[in-house]
Parts: sequence; structure tokens; C-alpha cells
Amino acid sequence: MVQSEFFRLLPVSEALTLWLDGLPRMERCEHLPTARALGRVLAEAPRSALALPQFPRSAMDGYAVRAEDTYGASPNLPAYLRVVGRVPMGQAASQSISSGEALEIATGAMLPPGASAVVMVEKTQDIGGGDLEVHGPVAPGENVVQVGEDVAEGAEILPVGHTLRPQDLGGLLACGITEVKVIARPRLALVGSGDELVAPDQQPAPGQIRDINSYVLAALFEQMGGEVLHMGIARDDFDDLYQRAANGLAQADVLVLTAGSSISTRDLTSAVINKLGAPGVIQHGLAVKPGKPTILGRSEGKAVIGLPGNPVSAYCVARRMIGPLIRHLLGQRPRHAAILSARLSANVPSKAGREDTIPVKLTHDERSLWATPLFGKSNLIFTLIEADGLLTVPLNSGGLLAESLVDVELFA
Repeated sequence: MVQSEFFRLLPVSEALTLWLDGLPRMERCEHLPTARALGRVLAEAPRSALALPQFPRSAMDGYAVRAEDTYGASPNLPAYLRVVGRVPMGQAASQSISSGEALEIATGAMLPPGASAVVMVEKTQDIGGGDLEVHGPVAPGENVVQVGEDVAEGAEILPVGHTLRPQDLGGLLACGITEVKVIARPRLALVGSGDELVAPDQQPAPGQIRDINSYVLAALFEQMGGEVLHMGIARDDFDDLYQRAANGLAQADVLVLTAGSSISTRDLTSAVINKLGAPGVIQHGLAVKPGKPTILGRSEGKAVIGLPGNPVSAYCVARRMIGPLIRHLLGQRPRHAAILSARLSANVPSKAGREDTIPVKLTHDERSLWATPLFGKSNLIFTLIEADGLLTVPLNSGGLLAESLVDVELFA
């Protein structure tokens, strides 16, 4: 039964639709200080209780003037104004100006009463004795930031589902919003498996290897916006794997199992997923390389995935599948990956019926930006370490030719 499921391979896009269909969005929320909410997803749209700016401000260093006093001014025929003072920074502008007068003003200072524009200092000449030449006209409102020009009172600042960036934090704090309601990070329970695995701080015996997948994947999931619960390394034993998986599923929103997903007599992952709860395994096998033996399932209304044990396979599939899953759970808008166009330095072959994911290294020369494929077996982690990003060979393309222009998805 497992073999018939495995060879009914699905493209990533179809498998994702099948896997995510019916999975509910995260409901857990929390309140955080705005200053500590970088990268978090809004659960509630913040609204500004005030207009920003709250007073008309100068956008330039120069002089606050009545615009009509500058009409017709030119370098050959300047307008002459009397400088009657300076607008203090950080204080209300109390001194007003009348016809033929100007007040010195700095960027950000409040426009004084009577003024309708600011003439930038580069268009003026101080001729001494408090007199000022203006060498060009300004229109009403020129070089002035008006009340509410940045944000109107009561306006929605950012939508639900928006991922907070550094500039967003600044905008929220400028409006006096010091706390935001965000969606809790999805919890991903991570279970490694394999009799050959030992912890990284242990010396492997002959035939053993250090567990690196748990740490690579945990870092990737945290970078994607999740929290990771380490459930340890299960032996190649059904009861041990099932117990760790069941404990993880009970505590988390997503269960991730690594290794145990290839066709063999020791494949326990499918059986464990099916026992965890209906519907169990919904797809075994993706039309990708590396990562073909990936298992997708749902149990107790939660997403479950069995990743291949080879580090490159696990990493590449996790980027393709776990990233969209986390964004789905958080209700985020689709992510625009950081993409660079580059020339391919060598032919990249591919078989019909699958997408290939190839690590590439980027280099420059006088002609172009080049993407050099790093071919290697899927258990060689250093092909990823040497790479700057990933190249996807489209389904049924038959491969890519050297010197063709390709898109490279950059590592964060």
C-alpha cells in the first residue's frame, strides 16, 4: 500500500493545496510591546488615535514665509524679507509673521502662525542687518508637511496578517501605539529518528553519525516564524517513535518527523502518522529532487510531515513545504522570496515529471552575475554551506542550458 501511494507523486503546488486544505488558522494570540514585535504577525489592525504629524512642520531647513511675498522672485530680481526671529525646535511656534517677514526654521520645526510655506536655505542669501534675499518663489504649502499628511486620525495603520518590519515599529510608536496584538508563533514538534544518530556533543561510534537535521531544521523553522519543541531522537522502533510523535503532536501545532520516509522494511513513519489520528497519511511522495520520499499527513486537525533523513533533502523540502504551512497558519500574505537573476554557468539536466532543486554559488565577472550549480549527493550538508541560494528546475522542462537566465532564490 505504501508503494502505491509513494509512486503517485504530486508536484509541490498540488501537494501543498491538498495538505493545507481545511487546516485552520492559528487562534492563539498574545500582546507584545511594539518595540519587541519585529517579525511578528498582526492579529488585530492597529488604528491611529491621532493625526500624524499633529502640527504643520517644515520639511526643509530655511525660512518660514508667506508664499505671496515670494512671487516673482528670481536671482536677478530677488524678494527682500525681514528676518524677525527663529522658530525654536521642540516648542510650539508662538511668534507669528506678517507681510514682508520671515522666521528662520529647521527641518521638523512647527510652522509659525501667518506662514504658508518654507523657502529652502539654498534659495536665499543673508545680506546682513536682518535682511534676506529670496531667489525663487514658493507656492502655498511648499516644503511643509501638513497635519495628517503621514497618517490620518482613526486610520488603519497596518492590516491583520501583516508581518512587522523595522519601519512598521517606528510608525506604530510615532502614533503612540506601544503594544500590539500578534498571532502566537506556531509550535513545531521535531522528532528525529534513526539508530545511527547520536547527539552532536557525542563521539559517534563506527556506523553512527551526529544528528544535524534537528538543529538545521529548528533554525530554519525559527527563521520562518515558528517555535520548535525538540522531542529527541527516536530509535528505529515503532513504540518509541509513536510515543515521541504523540507527545509532540499533543503539545504543538505541527509535527515534523525526520528520516524513516523511504521505502524499506524499516519505514515506520507512515504507520505512526496513521495511528496518530485520521485522516493520517494523505500523500507519500513529491515530484521533486531531492525530497521525493516526503510524507504529508494530517492528524487531529494538525499538519504532520515526514521529511527525508538526508540533510539537503530535508532542508530543501522544508523550505518548500514548511514555509507556506507556517504562513498559512499565521494568516500571512504570500511571501515574495528574495530573487536574483543570473546566468547559469553549466548545463543542469533534469528528468521529466519532477522539479529539481539545485544549490548554486553566485559569482561576478565583467559580463554578468553567474550561478554555478553545486551538484552533490543529498547527504552532503556542505553543498548547502557553500551555496548562496537555490535554483528550481521547472517540472517537465528537461533541464536548463548553460548561459540561460535563471532565477535564484537567495538564502536569508
